[in-house]
Amino acid sequence: MKPHALVAHPDNAIVWHEDQLFLLDQRALPAETRFVVCENAAETAHAIKDMVVRGAPAIGVTAAYGVVLSVRDHFQRSPADWRPGVDQDLKVLAAARPTAINLFWALERMRELLDQLDQLDPVPALLIEALRIHREDVAANQAMGDLGAALIEGTTDVITHCNAGALATGGYGTALGVVRSAHAAGKIGRVYADETRPWLQGSRLTAWELDQSGIPVTVQADNVAASLMARGGIGWVIVGSDRIAANGDVCNKIGTYGLAVLARYHGVRFMVAAPTSTIDLSVARGADIPIEERAADEVLSCGGMPVGPEGVSAHNPVFDVTPAELVDVIVTERGVIEQPNAEKVAALMAQH
Repeated sequence: MKPHALVAHPDNAIVWHEDQLFLLDQRALPAETRFVVCENAAETAHAIKDMVVRGAPAIGVTAAYGVVLSVRDHFQRSPADWRPGVDQDLKVLAAARPTAINLFWALERMRELLDQLDQLDPVPALLIEALRIHREDVAANQAMGDLGAALIEGTTDVITHCNAGALATGGYGTALGVVRSAHAAGKIGRVYADETRPWLQGSRLTAWELDQSGIPVTVQADNVAASLMARGGIGWVIVGSDRIAANGDVCNKIGTYGLAVLARYHGVRFMVAAPTSTIDLSVARGADIPIEERAADEVLSCGGMPVGPEGVSAHNPVFDVTPAELVDVIVTERGVIEQPNAEKVAALMAQH
């Protein structure tokens, strides 16, 4: 059953309700459930940059609604000359997070529609397109969930990293969409959620989301995964992605690469679940993907309390790149790529 529009639920990370954009504030979870209202493009970009909303698909959906807010704002102010202000807002939205390709994909899709509109009120058509992007993302995630679940044989425990669930998407989730579908089919015993320093998306978000869905979850420090795999019983690592290069290299939350190395050594299969909007054919390999670096204080503090000496520096890349040869399967809404490489990625993307 679909939750009420403004009930704090994993599938309500992004809500367009009564002509307003509501974002479930993921910085406050799980201690507090609250929504942030965005009234214009600047507030939407700030929410993306400040991690109110995160996860590549969710960022893309949010940006599409940000374009609607921008056009509505500028069209109301100047019906005859609204485009220059919108063009500036699109640049602001594009600069919010540099790694998540879905952001640029969604903005380009909205821009293409913008270019086709005349001087009549452009807002209704743009809102229809943003809502369509949102619905398509949920449908893609449900399709991925079923395709990914079909690859899991028997009942197994799995490890996931960061949060690639409903909170990171328009709804249902990518990696956790696979988990949801597999759990419904009786294939998941327990999910081990890496806490995912420094933002703790695993312990704060993934554990909350799985608990809300009635799926058994255990939180572990990121450095526990090796010993857990060595103990046996883990069949899969299942993660999402913020950008996939043309050769199948996968950019995801920092720590994913290490998990893939551990999985290969221990004979654990490694699955990436991501929509085709995450695949960037303009980037030949993962080394060419820009990696966002955030402030040192995110690493040197935890929960607002300092955990490192004042004045020292910290290395805080948000993402890392997992080479395609360490990925067993990429699951998209169009189909599955086993042992990904450039030829297989191109063949999938050529499908319509």
